[in-house]
Amino acid sequence: MASINQCVTSLTRLSLSAPARPVYATIPRFLAPSIIQTRCKSAGSVAMRARERKKEQLKKKKRQQRFKEYKFATPSGEAEQYSLCDAMRYLRAFEVGRPPSSVTYELALKIRTPKNSAVLRNRVRLPYPIKNDTRIAVICKEGSGAMHDARAAGAVAFGEESLFELIKASPNKLPFNRLICHVDSEAALKKAGLGRILGPKGLMPSLKTNTLTRSVKSLMHDMAGAETYRERIGSIRVPIGNINYSPKMLSENVKTLVLGVKETLSKMEHRVKKELIEVVLTSTNGPGFSLNGGFNPTDEKIQPAHLSTAM
Repeated sequence: MASINQCVTSLTRLSLSAPARPVYATIPRFLAPSIIQTRCKSAGSVAMRARERKKEQLKKKKRQQRFKEYKFATPSGEAEQYSLCDAMRYLRAFEVGRPPSSVTYELALKIRTPKNSAVLRNRVRLPYPIKNDTRIAVICKEGSGAMHDARAAGAVAFGEESLFELIKASPNKLPFNRLICHVDSEAALKKAGLGRILGPKGLMPSLKTNTLTRSVKSLMHDMAGAETYRERIGSIRVPIGNINYSPKMLSENVKTLVLGVKETLSKMEHRVKKELIEVVLTSTNGPGFSLNGGFNPTDEKIQPAHLSTAM
């Protein structure tokens, strides 16, 4: 039989021992309530997000630098190219029997351009203009020096309030097909609210279309006989000459237009990269012939003088 001291010692040992912990059943983490789920934010998550943003920006920049090939802005590949006289010879054959006054040569310049980039537009004065019916009106202050320059240069209408009243009175029968504005009258033009009338007709003066000027005389000289071109779907199409033009006349017009477009492209180089990839000559009812930059015909029996006569 155990003594009293031994019983007390055993009871003391039992009271001092650690209580047993209850055992919980393990359940999958995704089944536990969201309140008891522990969410720890790693120290590198901020740096990882910064790296991801940087990668996205680089991808976006690369996408913007890629060229978007339009249907009309792709080179003809291995298609045959022609000299100017050869192209004129074949196009004249397509236009036999048609009135010469209704047939014109047209030049198509194919431009490789990035997606959603600035539109190429400008004005070029051809050595042998096609249109001679340019009628220019000038918005300028009454009695100013610009008004005297406009009158001397042959403007069909000039002034401020009088010209605004003329436009509002007969918006569908305007006596002019070109409209320029002196910089001193820009505020009056905006106040007149003629954008709804002139805008759809392409006559609203603006810096973008180079129709706001300080020198009315020089701008009228540049606009008389000038052709306005604009990039559309990666291509520029401009009438370049009448079917009765000689090869020399057409060659001068083609050179002037191509050099003008290249000059405009060089000015836009700091903003967007564009590239002239092909020059195609066509006519009103004829197909397109890609030009190789040559002038003389490949057939020795054909001379440029033979292409200068009426069909």
